[in-house]
Amino acid sequence: MSVLSEIMSYNQKFVEGRKYEEFRTTKYPDKGIVILTCMDTRLVELLHRAMNLRNGDAKIIRNAGAMVTHPFGSIMRSILVAVYELQAREVFVIGHHDCGMTSLNSESVIEKAKKNGVSEDRIDTLRHAGVELDKWLTGFESVEDSVRQTVENIEKHPMFPVGIPVHGLVIHPETGELDLIVEGATIEGNAGLKE
Repeated sequence: MSVLSEIMSYNQKFVEGRKYEEFRTTKYPDKGIVILTCMDTRLVELLHRAMNLRNGDAKIIRNAGAMVTHPFGSIMRSILVAVYELQAREVFVIGHHDCGMTSLNSESVIEKAKKNGVSEDRIDTLRHAGVELDKWLTGFESVEDSVRQTVENIEKHPMFPVGIPVHGLVIHPETGELDLIVEGATIEGNAGLKE
């Protein structure tokens, strides 16, 4: 049985047994927060429990490394939508120790792509189109520095509102312990958004 078949079979039982009822909530985060974190499998449930989050408490955005690297990419757009349209009033950037992005290098990714059927012509086409593959497919040396940089990228975005704090943390993927890297500041009088 394929993973898809297993999921579809389980889903049918999940719906028929009305197990979804315990997860009902609204589209607005109850705690008024949006979290950008890593897609690491160790964080799927650990992060929620370590932060005492329940279904509906937060908007969660995940990507490799919990990074905002492009000011007009989908990650930054999601953060702006969470703030302006979904009532998030604080942003948390949460990286983690032992992140796969600390060892990622573009040469390794490109070689694996070639071994899996991506031709040199396609790679050259990307380079000629202005994609800096060496930069795009490279990770970071320090998760703490990456979190600081992402916090700064969010705060300095031209559409990000004044007064919304952006916090930076690093979680230990084994214990759930959180290290505070950046405590975001709220500018008095500007903490609320105008409708």
